Amino acid sequence: MSKPVIITADSTCDLSPELLERFDVRIIPLTILLDGRSYLDGVEFTTADIYTRYHADGALPKTSAPGIQQFLDFFTPLTEQGFEIVHLDISAELSATCNNACIAAAELEGVYVVDSRMLSTGVGLLCIEGAECRDRGMGAAEIAEHLRALTDKVDTSFVLDTLDFMWKGGRCSGVAALGANLLHLKPGLEMKDGRLGVYKKYRGGIEGVYRQYVRERLEGKAIRPNHIFITDSGEVPDQTVRELMDMVRQAVPGAEVHNTKAGCTVTSHCGPKTLGVLFIRE
Repeated sequence: MSKPVIITADSTCDLSPELLERFDVRIIPLTILLDGRSYLDGVEFTTADIYTRYHADGALPKTSAPGIQQFLDFFTPLTEQGFEIVHLDISAELSATCNNACIAAAELEGVYVVDSRMLSTGVGLLCIEGAECRDRGMGAAEIAEHLRALTDKVDTSFVLDTLDFMWKGGRCSGVAALGANLLHLKPGLEMKDGRLGVYKKYRGGIEGVYRQYVRERLEGKAIRPNHIFITDSGEVPDQTVRELMDMVRQAVPGAEVHNTKAGCTVTSHCGPKTLGVLFIRE
């Protein structure tokens, strides 16, 4: 008789507490580092804390992957309770998190680590897919194999309002950030081959850019009509979010559209008013 399966992920999956509970996904947090102190992502430090500190003195935190022992401490009680684990992580191209999870999993029975090749709710979409496969009776090894095959069909992208946070974090030059601000350019970023890169530069006010971006990302694609995310990093008006969610519902009838907030990892690099539409292609 096969063992029960539990889905786990790191905190970069950006699923809301309600979705984590609904799909029974367990989370191991990354670590936020600031002023020589460490905090658990989403537990002891939040996106609001990042903005409060940044507006006060321009300081931005760094993030750190859970260590191998942290993963062992996370996985072991679940395996001792009789579970097999399917664990999803942020792309191994972006963080040591997945590698550390793999090392820990090698010391245990029945732990299957999946490199999502994604970040944020791109990882979250795979978590939900894994949970739904579990609920249909699939075993852990089969679920992990299915999710690995699905990573290329996850469409993960964002549009940024400013490059200031990327500049502060060393992800782009000050000249590039200044030029984008002066020219009112809004970079569109997408995940490809496990990395996040610029695919387009939008021009104009961010409210209009959101609508153009969402429309273009959905056009001409065969999209699974189940779970679609509008994920933002905060400071996007609620009315704007509702209108964008309605755009998605009109473009993909029958889809369940979720709004979630990006956690500290995405926020510390992308800044406020970052927004993405994320889905799985057929």
